[in-house]
Amino acid sequence: MSIDRRHFLGLAGLSALALAARPSLEAANGLPRAAGDPAASPGAATGRRFALIVDPKKCLELEGCTRCIVACHRAHNVPAIAEPRHEVKWIWKERFEQAFPSDQNAYTEDALKGTQIPVLCNHCDNPPCVRVCPTKATWKREDGIVMMDSHRCIGCRYCMGACPYGSRSFNWDDPRQHMGLASARDYPTRTKGVVEKCTFCEERLAKGQQPLCVEACPVDALVFGDLGDAKSEVRDLLRARHSIRRKPELGTQPSVYYVV
Repeated sequence: MSIDRRHFLGLAGLSALALAARPSLEAANGLPRAAGDPAASPGAATGRRFALIVDPKKCLELEGCTRCIVACHRAHNVPAIAEPRHEVKWIWKERFEQAFPSDQNAYTEDALKGTQIPVLCNHCDNPPCVRVCPTKATWKREDGIVMMDSHRCIGCRYCMGACPYGSRSFNWDDPRQHMGLASARDYPTRTKGVVEKCTFCEERLAKGQQPLCVEACPVDALVFGDLGDAKSEVRDLLRARHSIRRKPELGTQPSVYYVV
């Protein structure tokens, strides 16, 4: 069914009014603020700046290893959908050339050509997905983590169009039908018609734990830490090794670094 511009703007105006009134209604009924409300991010670590470092060479030590992917997807109830067009993923692997198209030249190190490297949401310092979301279903915390509130997502997929890394997935079908019996009961499931993505395991960070992908890696190819701490392991690695980030020419300033 088609919708004209006047009708669309009218619906958008009503949605905006409803969202504006929501905090007042929640407060009046004694309910906590929505998870997507920037004023309600208790897990955010003020003064910190989280980042992830990936060492592709270490990752290659175990050929075909997918432990980081399996651990992440199991714990976060990411549905296993075989249809590529409907696939949902938080962390996955891409060929080096595909992940870093602007870093290719005749002298690219042979050890990395054609290899599969882990990729995920880059938790950009300048995230285009946040700017285009009409309902504030996605926002950036003070510690740099780009969050996602599926309850506020209206399925417009503007964020997917804005993300240059393909880091967001849309639930074309009910994801709960594709999780099997091994679903994690302590993590909320999503519904059909909403977008989802990696959150750097913010629920684990709030408990002082590492992201699951980091914990599950058997060769320590993933290192997570605070860029704001000059003595942190991530800062030491970035000082000692040359690092690259995906599509730096776009100015998004990713918080995921690859040491090469």
